[in-house]
Amino acid sequence: MHIYFSGIGGVGIGPLAEIARDAGYDVSGSDQIQSLMTDQLIRKGIRVAIGQDGSQIMREHSANPIDWFVYTAALPQDHPELVFAKQNGIRTAKRDELLAEIIREKNLKLIAVAGTHGKTTTSGLLVWVFKQLGIPVSYSVGTTLEFGPSGRYDPQSEYFIYECDEYDRNFLHFQPYLSLIPAIDYDHPDTYPTRRSYQDAFVEFLSQSDYSLLWEKDIRALETPDISANYEAYDELMDLSSISLPGDHLRHNAYLVERALERLLGESFAAFDAINSFPGTGRRFEKLANNLYSDYGHHPAEIAATLQMARELSDHVVLVYQPHQNIRQHEVKNQYTDCMQLAETVYWLPTYLSREDPNLEVLTPEQLSENLVNKESVHVSDLNESLWHEIQSHCNNGHLVLCMGAGTIDTWLRSKLTK
Repeated sequence: MHIYFSGIGGVGIGPLAEIARDAGYDVSGSDQIQSLMTDQLIRKGIRVAIGQDGSQIMREHSANPIDWFVYTAALPQDHPELVFAKQNGIRTAKRDELLAEIIREKNLKLIAVAGTHGKTTTSGLLVWVFKQLGIPVSYSVGTTLEFGPSGRYDPQSEYFIYECDEYDRNFLHFQPYLSLIPAIDYDHPDTYPTRRSYQDAFVEFLSQSDYSLLWEKDIRALETPDISANYEAYDELMDLSSISLPGDHLRHNAYLVERALERLLGESFAAFDAINSFPGTGRRFEKLANNLYSDYGHHPAEIAATLQMARELSDHVVLVYQPHQNIRQHEVKNQYTDCMQLAETVYWLPTYLSREDPNLEVLTPEQLSENLVNKESVHVSDLNESLWHEIQSHCNNGHLVLCMGAGTIDTWLRSKLTK
């Protein structure tokens, strides 16, 4: 079967393409731009075309007829590749339909990591520990990993670890054997117009899981007294000093991983050294150079948590922040209060625009930062040479510079480092 992935460089699609290749399918795809993910896929022998004007999929289909066209929810209905697939009678589906079929076909037990924050790190940590223990595992993690591909199917595996995203209600396509939920905060207003609709989706996800592990604060946040689900909730104030990973949020994620391993394998103590040796994942407090880090975080809670981690490593932390989605900024604007107080200096960039409501006013950096307790530390900036000079100056002075955002900031940063 020939599967064509549109947007193959995306954090959800890319790992799935790797899994499909490992599972024996013929895989090809396209993306608008070259990226770390597309480079990784090409190295694995997957055919990747850069550009999506329709000619790429046409050439692939002519050379080897496409059986299944897989795409993300972000793809507009008039996209040239989607139009071509429909016109040529090619089966079309979003990514989760394909993954669910692979999991069923291979008779795998799904370990799903869901939640607003911490999905990628927790998924990556689970994969790392399985690998360190020598246990075969299949998985999909939404970023690059230094210790393996982003997605892999192992025919010897019993379990499939999946970073199970709630966007577009994707996670409701699955019935996990075990679910881990590191954190729940209201997000994705374009999918969930109200906080209640977001909470209801997680209640439904819990009910679809055979068993779940999460925190008591998140059970309380769901505001649903009687949840029809099997779960264990832990006190978030417990002593986690035995876990030596940096960052309070990462130690909490690691605790859930430890409890999951105990439930699955009865090997939590054997896995303890593996947990504490976790090297991290791409775009999650990833060190790019001396004193320079990149992070995917784009929610006030994520900003606060990552700054707390940074302050464990340095007393002088500088934040370069690119907000993500104007529609999301309207929702979280009033949460920009104390989330950046651990940063000595903040460079605030214009919001990266994606999947927007054209009727919404685009909020400026000045509007978004007006309620910060440390707003005197904010400098409105752009991705330009002046900002790069400031970043270099801070790094040379021994300051830890944290660049955060899910838009173009990471690509821009890496391009500067390679010059």
